[in-house]
Amino acid sequence: MIALGLIGHPLGHSFSPRLFASLFEQDGIAEGSYRLFDLTPRQLTAYDLRQLVDSQRLSGFNVTVPYKEAVVTLLDTLDEMAARIGAVNTVKVERGILKGYNTDAPAFADTLKPLLRPHHRRALILGSGGAAKAAACALRELGVEYSLVSRTPHGDDMIGYDEAYRRAGQCLLIVNATPVGMHPHDDLSPWAEPQFLTPQHLCYDLVYNPSPTRFLREAAAMGATTIGGLAMLERQATLSWKIWKTHCTE
Repeated sequence: MIALGLIGHPLGHSFSPRLFASLFEQDGIAEGSYRLFDLTPRQLTAYDLRQLVDSQRLSGFNVTVPYKEAVVTLLDTLDEMAARIGAVNTVKVERGILKGYNTDAPAFADTLKPLLRPHHRRALILGSGGAAKAAACALRELGVEYSLVSRTPHGDDMIGYDEAYRRAGQCLLIVNATPVGMHPHDDLSPWAEPQFLTPQHLCYDLVYNPSPTRFLREAAAMGATTIGGLAMLERQATLSWKIWKTHCTE
């Protein structure tokens, strides 16, 4: 029996169980489970995380909002990329050791690269959490300059939304790495000024439910190229499964 799961809060929007059911089927694994563990912040402590892993006999688990950064201090070790990013979305459990990985960054890069054009040299990343940090890591690897955009900006590489709208004419790649617009809040968008978007823009929303989000619908109406988060979700799930697979199927 291979037991995997996802921790986060809330989790009603998640497509992950069906993705892993498909991965189990592709690899001929008859006894595999992937469960959702909706944990409150109070439950996300080292003791409770260990208790969950032991009680469910987990071989690994994914981490989603809002815990991709908070979980880092609860793990025994990190791989190099996760340590560099400061955020984890995949944890392998082996001989009682919890090791964190980040498959968000390579999944984002893999799904973004086919759409990048020479004029997408500068980007705005909406958000400052774990998903934004993964996107920033990927953009650095791709040679794309970026600014993080926050409603409470701090630091030299972070700006507010008013400044982001002023820079939209030069920053032709816009990435939503916030949960704004995620189901059930389908009517919300993190980008309040779609009139600043053009056919030269590439807009990537890491939110995958709904599909498309309001942000992407409004961007498409302005002629922008758009991509939703489902392709990234599927890619990061495949990468997570590769991390777990050898250990799980020994």
